[in-house]
Amino acid sequence: METLIAYLLTGAAAGFASGLFGIGGGLIIVPTLLGVFALQGLSTDIATHLAVGSSLATIIVTSLSSLRAHARLGNIRWAIWRPLAAGLAVGAIGGAQIAGMMPGEMLKSVFGIFAVVMALRMALGGQPPAHRQVPGHTGLASTGLGFGAISSIVGIGGGSLTVPFLAWCGVPMRYAVGTSAAAGLPIALAGSLGFVIAGGMHATSELPSGATGFVYWPAVAGLAAASVLLAPVGARLASRLPQRTLKRAFALLLVVVGVRLLWG
Repeated sequence: METLIAYLLTGAAAGFASGLFGIGGGLIIVPTLLGVFALQGLSTDIATHLAVGSSLATIIVTSLSSLRAHARLGNIRWAIWRPLAAGLAVGAIGGAQIAGMMPGEMLKSVFGIFAVVMALRMALGGQPPAHRQVPGHTGLASTGLGFGAISSIVGIGGGSLTVPFLAWCGVPMRYAVGTSAAAGLPIALAGSLGFVIAGGMHATSELPSGATGFVYWPAVAGLAAASVLLAPVGARLASRLPQRTLKRAFALLLVVVGVRLLWG
């Protein structure tokens, strides 16, 4: 019961933060799950991979909801999304295999570094000015390949990478956010599949009951249910509170989380 409550609270926090700050829930889900799995007695090697794989599986649900909302509003540039999504999916599967070969401590350190980098970006604020045009299909697919691999390795939906990239390419922010939200789905689907495959190489006895490879379904169920409910609450509150102050506060939290994972 205690672990179910922990999953629900983590999902609620991730959904709320996603709506409030416009960031992927993986930045909250992964470090929190590491703590919950440690309490369950799982080794770091298994716990880190399960946390990342389960985070990606949770993002399937939240990205579907986000994609539908943005599609209804006409915020998705499908001509950009299609080649980008193809690269993201391939990159996410590959990234999961790379993560599966990493020792747990190394994967945890990679996530810690990524959290600190994202914190610095949030603290500085703003998006890069447009300096170029949107690349062609090959360029978008190649970019997606890299973004998908990075996103899969750290268990996020990729918005922190794709939104700045699309803004840099001159895509208006409304369409950059909408297209990026839709791009989270191929990352989550392919990344989850990749972690199922990578985890299948480990002895079943090493994994907790309820896991398929490196995806732990009891955690996914609790996280997804709570995050879907709380994301709209965060989104509504976002329009009423000073975003700059909130984002800097969240950036400080990410620094603490990243440093703790690196040296904890």
